[in-house]
Amino acid sequence: MSWFTKFLSSSIGQKWIMALTGLFLMLFLVIHLIGNLQLLKDDGGEAFNTYAFFMTHNPLIKFVSISLYLFILWHAIQGIRLWRSNQAARGSRGYAVNYARSSEVSSRNMAWFGIVIFVFLLLHLYQFWLKMKLGVLPPAEVAAYDHPVQNLYLPVKEAFSNIYYVLFYVVSMVVVGFHLWHGFWSSFQTVGINHPRYNGLIKSVGYAYAVLMAVGFSFIPVYMYFVQQ
Repeated sequence: MSWFTKFLSSSIGQKWIMALTGLFLMLFLVIHLIGNLQLLKDDGGEAFNTYAFFMTHNPLIKFVSISLYLFILWHAIQGIRLWRSNQAARGSRGYAVNYARSSEVSSRNMAWFGIVIFVFLLLHLYQFWLKMKLGVLPPAEVAAYDHPVQNLYLPVKEAFSNIYYVLFYVVSMVVVGFHLWHGFWSSFQTVGINHPRYNGLIKSVGYAYAVLMAVGFSFIPVYMYFVQQ
């Protein structure tokens, strides 16, 4: 077994995997939110369908998307492994000290938040991504292309016209916010960016980022339900 394999299988290596995949996913969320904001335009979904076609047909972005799916799965698996390790060590003195220090709701429930998010992602991908991949969506004309594109706006608008799904989406985004709140800070700590001079700034940026993502994603279905009906 090489040193790299040993490192990845160690507890420190698993935390590094969690941190690096987490940082990548946090960057993706920013790009995803910018794209989803196209839903707020009162143009019948043209801007969003143009964005969706570009994101699913650009070779570079398709490669990044495949990496994203693998990172989500990897991140989830590593999270479960770390959670099980922590549960096994719960009776130890060291764990008690660390657990006492991690008194925030976000840090104490990272595993459960992660499970909720993973279930939400599976449903989210089934409702939208899978329909695009299967090519079952009706065509839509957009000015940016000289050919029809799949109308992804249609199932999104249909989903966000259901108040129960809107509530489920908003609750899921609140969970995402808590997960990001702790994940942002802990990721920087894991990769060694930990200094008294910068820790306060990192925590503040992490808090602002978590709130922005949760509010930004939540606002879209609420706006579409109450304004774009």
